[in-house]
Amino acid sequence: MTEEEVVAEKKSGGNPMMMILIILIVVLLAAVGGIGYFLYSKGMLGEKTNTPVANTEQVQTTKKEDIGETFKAQIDSLVLNITDAKGRAKLMKLSFTMKTTEPAIEAILEDTKAEIIDSVIRQVSARSSEELLTVGGKAMLKEEMIDEINNILNDAIPEGDDDRKRNPVVDIFFTSFVIK
Repeated sequence: MTEEEVVAEKKSGGNPMMMILIILIVVLLAAVGGIGYFLYSKGMLGEKTNTPVANTEQVQTTKKEDIGETFKAQIDSLVLNITDAKGRAKLMKLSFTMKTTEPAIEAILEDTKAEIIDSVIRQVSARSSEELLTVGGKAMLKEEMIDEINNILNDAIPEGDDDRKRNPVVDIFFTSFVIK
């Protein structure tokens, strides 16, 4: 080989093994990205809560034993827009009953119903339909709803009113929970 042929070979592309290696790396990265997207869209790579269920159940039973007399109020037939993991819109029908320690819950609920419904809409809309269909997702939604509704009701109860208890909602029961 002459010196000109060696220079021409270096300029023309070099080693074909290097090109094959680069192509294999690109294909491998695309495959890993595709698998990761698939697992994420199926909910397998979402946030996991590591709260021990046994401890939560013990705390809830302790709270429920100390309650005393309870009263119930309900909110019926909320129709909500939610999305699935792929961003497709779905409808949800939700009705629930609140177990409270407040005897005048019906009057308080009538005054704060719009705020409570708005809070529920915000909480449900922040979740995907796949999350809401799991037992853990429903339990988490229920706990957050109790906290938010108690905050709303605490704000509605005047400061000097000692007859009314703070945090009156002790439990929520879903009476209708349909996602379509």
